[in-house]
Amino acid sequence: MQQGHFQQRLNLMDLTLLGLGSIVGSGWLFASQAGAATAGPGAWIAWLVGAIAVTLLGLVYAELGGAIPRAGGTIRYPAFSHGPLIGYLMGFASIISFSSVAGIEVEAMRQYADTWWPALGRHAPTVTGWIVQLVLLIIFFLLNYWSVNVFGKVNTIITAIKFIVPLLTIIVFLGQLHPQNFTSHHFLPYGAAGIESAVSTAGIIFAFLGFQQAVGFSSEAKRPQRDVPLAIILSILLSAALYILLQVSFVGAVPATALANGWASLNYTSPFANLATALGLGWLANIILADAVISPSGTANIYLSATSRAIFAWARTGTFFKLFGRIHDKGVPRPALWLGFVLAIFWTLPFPSWGQLVGVVSSATILTYILGPISAHTFRKTAPNLVRPFRLEGMGIVSPLAFIIASLIIYWTGWTIDAWLLGIQILLFVIYLLIKNVLPTSGVSFSQQLKSTWWLIAYYVLMLIASYGGTFGGANVIKAPWDQIVVALIALVTYNWGINSGVPNPVLEDDLEDDGVELP
Repeated sequence: MQQGHFQQRLNLMDLTLLGLGSIVGSGWLFASQAGAATAGPGAWIAWLVGAIAVTLLGLVYAELGGAIPRAGGTIRYPAFSHGPLIGYLMGFASIISFSSVAGIEVEAMRQYADTWWPALGRHAPTVTGWIVQLVLLIIFFLLNYWSVNVFGKVNTIITAIKFIVPLLTIIVFLGQLHPQNFTSHHFLPYGAAGIESAVSTAGIIFAFLGFQQAVGFSSEAKRPQRDVPLAIILSILLSAALYILLQVSFVGAVPATALANGWASLNYTSPFANLATALGLGWLANIILADAVISPSGTANIYLSATSRAIFAWARTGTFFKLFGRIHDKGVPRPALWLGFVLAIFWTLPFPSWGQLVGVVSSATILTYILGPISAHTFRKTAPNLVRPFRLEGMGIVSPLAFIIASLIIYWTGWTIDAWLLGIQILLFVIYLLIKNVLPTSGVSFSQQLKSTWWLIAYYVLMLIASYGGTFGGANVIKAPWDQIVVALIALVTYNWGINSGVPNPVLEDDLEDDGVELP
């Protein structure tokens, strides 16, 4: 295969729509009901919390993406700032979080489409349903295989189409508003814990996680230093407004008869389409069902491509097979795309439902994003002369606050998920220690790698202890709100340890030729 470079074809609109296209996927189809069932009528507050969290993270990544445009930046920034060992840990977590989304999105499409094609299977796919999911992934694979230009333009068209249906749904449902819905069963029937759980497990933070796509594709942007920060902020603000309005309109439109047993009993299989039918709006239900194919499919298409960039980035850290760090002359990392395709198929196997998987994916993805604030603040110390087209004011406040909120989101996911997710990271650390002698030299000594990583291992161990003893699926030894205060303190201490543990002289230009990017 001829070695090529990433082609810089994506403009500001392409990058913004990549973010919006990732964010507006299956989340809008399911998360409003899941949020209402978990938090009650005040679930819109959970969307606001989620928006604030990703905005803080987005501001940090805006500085990183503008200063160091790299494919798979969420993996490579920690590797640059703290060495390949941390890049290795983030690479594995990223593969879980990225590759699973494409599978989850086609699963969501199949679940909604079952309303008019029952042979697909409602809760679990039939053979026919699984074949349909596979065919969709094959189509997305081919769209990504040819070139980033084809992929970008197809995504622009799909995102423009699928943004219209949620807006139409909001307008129509607001016309069906029942104000009593917001108070009849209490505004926050499950208290603050319901809001916190909704952020992590109801698909809310999952819906927002596509904000970083502009960073992942920054190697392919025409003007990355200007457009990447703008695309991040625009995609977050536009999607936050859309999701909050969707939540309010959904809660307000539910018929009183459906709430006889409270919000937790609400169980539409295709929430917005079923609700439209219950309101006598069959025409809107049909439109939503059609969009239920377009929205998740468009997001799956983006994430299949994003997975290939994440795999490519992991290979570029030197801790994954070099084959996956190659780029075809069409500007596509085809070996990585093949692996991403296989992994996406794996996630279409009979796993738990959409609602159960999003908590795992959300926590895994946040786990990869939390290194962004550490890397950005570390670079302020170790690379003070780095040109930053977007320089985040108040880094000393915004960055640690982003790390603390992200840590709380991981904690809110609950002990069951945290136990295996953080436990796997510690196991991978041990495996790295055992195989270090067969890994290629990276220019960072092994002793320096350990010095730059101990803070993260301490963070994992302390978070495991807090999660086990806490109130979110744990032993309930540390009572609320002290459990969350403990998590915030763990985050604050390890944050300061982390930003003072970076590689003294990070090399940021070692792969410019491979990425085809020229830094200012």
